[in-house]
Formats: sequence, structure tokens, C-alpha cells
Amino acid sequence: MQTIIWDVDDVLNDLMRVWLEEAWLSSHPECAARYADIVENPPHKILGVTLEDYRRSLDAFRSTSLMKLLPVPEVEAWFKANGHRFRNIVLTTVPLRASGIQAAWVFKHFGPWIRSFNVVPSPRPEESLPIYDTTKYDFLKWLGKADIVVDDNPDNVKMVGTLGIQALMVPKPWNDSHTSLSLVLNTLAKMNPN
Repeated sequence: MQTIIWDVDDVLNDLMRVWLEEAWLSSHPECAARYADIVENPPHKILGVTLEDYRRSLDAFRSTSLMKLLPVPEVEAWFKANGHRFRNIVLTTVPLRASGIQAAWVFKHFGPWIRSFNVVPSPRPEESLPIYDTTKYDFLKWLGKADIVVDDNPDNVKMVGTLGIQALMVPKPWNDSHTSLSLVLNTLAKMNPN
């Protein structure tokens, strides 16, 4: 049975789009950026704010609204049809203080298939933590057991490829994927013929 490593934000859910439309734009009506304009992640320069201001807003949204966020319908349908044919693991990069709510969200929506939740803490000035891994690459190198990674971050996709892990990139405005989510999920389903 092959092991798939899943990112959460913008793969299992549409966090960036929903945060932008429901939180950022409603509190910053002067902002002209739309989701399609988010060609960099993090998007603080596009939004004309500091990285800290962007992270503060996103972290606040996670703490108040993440549990209301719905899974991406196509991804949820894929899990219902194919999730049992793979071993599914989450590897996410969030502030450690947000990892509990994110884990609760994952198990609420994908608990029948995902049994392992792992986090590489995204640094925040107010959190002082021991450092085990600074990137998903570091974590996966240590773990030593992954066949496929599904992520939206081109740096993660590129780095895990150097470990001999196949990576599929979910298309988003900030990456150079020229495919569709449907094609990514169909490709993934064909990777384990059982």
C-alpha cells in the first residue's frame, strides 16, 4: 500500500481563497487584489502589508473560522472513492498554536482515511520551540516513508523530488502548475491499482 503525504491548507481545503474573500477583503475594502492575483504565497507584498500583518490576520482567521471551512469537494469525493486504497498522512506547516485546531479539522473531515497528523511549525515571534525540522523536506527525510506528496507549494514539490518521492502539485495562482485538480486526483487514483 502506497503512502500519500497530504498538505492541508489549499489542498484539502481552500483556506487562502476563503480567508481572502471572507476576512481580508471585508476588513480591507480598499484592497483591489482578488484570489487570481495571489501569485506569491505568502501574499503580503501583493496585499501591501508586512508579513507579520498577513500572518496575524491568517492566524486569527484560523482560530475563529477554520472549523467552519469545508473540504474541497473534489478532494473529499476522491477520498470517499479511493482513500482506503492508500495510507494517508498529513504534513502541514502552521504555527504550533494552530496545529490543534487544524488537526481537529482534518480528523473531522478526513478521519476515516487520515490517521497521522504531522506539523512543521511555521515560526512566529511569540513562540519559542525546539527545532526538529524546518521544512517538509527535513521531516520527510527523517520519516523515510513516503511514496507520494500532494502539495501546492512549488518549493516543497521540488525539494521532495530530490528524495525520490513523487510529488503532485495542486494548481493554485501562486504556482506554475498547468494542470487541473481533477487531473491531479485522477493521476493519484491510478498510482495504486489495487
